[in-house]
Amino acid sequence: MSEGMVEGKVVVVTGGGRGIGRAISLMMASEGAKVVVNDIGASVAGEGTDGGPADEVVKEIKAAGGDAVASLHSVASASGGEAIVATAVDTFGRVDCVVNNAGILRDKYFHKMSAEEFEAVINVHLMGSFYVSSAAAKYFREQNSGSYIHITSNTGLIGNPGQANYGAAKLGIVGLSKGIAIDMARYNVRSNCISPSAWSRMVANIPLDTPERRRIAEMSEKFLSPEKNAPMAVFLASDAAKDITGQIFGTRGNELILFGHTRPVRSVHRSEGWTPQSIIDHGIKALQPSFVPLDVIMDVMGWEPV
Repeated sequence: MSEGMVEGKVVVVTGGGRGIGRAISLMMASEGAKVVVNDIGASVAGEGTDGGPADEVVKEIKAAGGDAVASLHSVASASGGEAIVATAVDTFGRVDCVVNNAGILRDKYFHKMSAEEFEAVINVHLMGSFYVSSAAAKYFREQNSGSYIHITSNTGLIGNPGQANYGAAKLGIVGLSKGIAIDMARYNVRSNCISPSAWSRMVANIPLDTPERRRIAEMSEKFLSPEKNAPMAVFLASDAAKDITGQIFGTRGNELILFGHTRPVRSVHRSEGWTPQSIIDHGIKALQPSFVPLDVIMDVMGWEPV
């Protein structure tokens, strides 16, 4: 393979056997990285194991002249996170980038959602991102460099019905990324998020029980291939992005998006302090013009990606 943007770097991609993770793994390798393709091969709901997807991506990378190794460890435990990163270090001698992409869905409206359905999604997405990131942190500190790329979601950033567990996990990942970016800046370690849009197993699994959901599915399948999300991940793993940290990017077809961070939008003050009644009479009336409406993704990003 010719020298690429991440030549010689060692990149861990969790959930790297299918969909967006597969696309990222393949492009990282095509741009010169040695790749740990981590995937337990579970169903969308996180059930079962199958080493086939990770092995197939490794074979594809090697057939194209690249270098990769499969990891079948689960991200949903501290020991699994340690083992995933150890696979990189034991096989390739170092680790330069972690792409926290592994995820599952347990979609259900909140009033019907069980504690197990909530916890399972949190454990894979949010805790999994922590476990793998934490395992890599000691190596990043020692080598005074490293890049974290966390996969968040428009569900967490904007909102979507039937996904309170997924949204909580994905917005939690934004907070995790920002905390890592602040704490590890002194070690030249950067941490960013990508909110991807793609037609994948996870999107295809969402019930198409309304005309709007069917429209979203048709639009996604037509315009949003997983491969469209890989270039931003490769860029963020590269030295070209050495000064970029703490940001939230979106990839949507041929669009690149920069998301804002939560900031105060309006304030109101009373020198004598507040009572419940004065909040009604004055406070809420002053703040209400800046209330955020109860939007979902398609209210905010309803145009067709082309």
